[in-house]
Amino acid sequence: MSDTDTYSEEQVDQVVTVTEAAFAKVVEVRNEEDDPAGLALRISITGSRGVDYVYDLAFLEIAEAPDDDIRWEVDDLSLLIPAEDRDKLAGATLDLPSNPTQGGLVIRNPNRPNPLGDIGTLELTGEIPDRVGQLIAERINPALASHGGYATLVGVEGTTAYVTMGGGCQGCSMSAATLTEGIRSAILEAIPEILEVVDATDHSAGENPFYS
Repeated sequence: MSDTDTYSEEQVDQVVTVTEAAFAKVVEVRNEEDDPAGLALRISITGSRGVDYVYDLAFLEIAEAPDDDIRWEVDDLSLLIPAEDRDKLAGATLDLPSNPTQGGLVIRNPNRPNPLGDIGTLELTGEIPDRVGQLIAERINPALASHGGYATLVGVEGTTAYVTMGGGCQGCSMSAATLTEGIRSAILEAIPEILEVVDATDHSAGENPFYS
């Protein structure tokens, strides 16, 4: 196998694939521990930073693993993930960094956290613009407020909602990700008639608008 090949044995509960290079590195480190055969590599999500999850990778005695952990084997290596992280890690790959001078391991995960956090559910009423406005005012803006920002509905044309971002969100390098991963997904999920959300903000306005 090449360095980019993965161990993809037919295992129902395999969630994260492991490249050959990562497998060799993990086994090398594990074999330096006492009773390596009794250890599993546990991968868990401890939080988020922007649009990326934060992970914890640690060896754990298999006998001490929580009962609801998901376990699978890659050759002679046991892996574990918490049950609540299964969907967030589905399709991820454990690999070595692309830069050979960088140490450690990386997780290439197609899943992304909502940068707005859990905005919960809300009973929306009225026409489509009314419902979008309610969602922004009662769920999205309270989440953005912790970053000093806010969103405003400009209008709705057909199936497209036009939104501007102000305060700490205007000119912020993370604003595009916040709109795409947070605001856009929240609106599309809550209001199925909306098929697209467009950022109509002039992010170049003002001198250093992010810090104004």
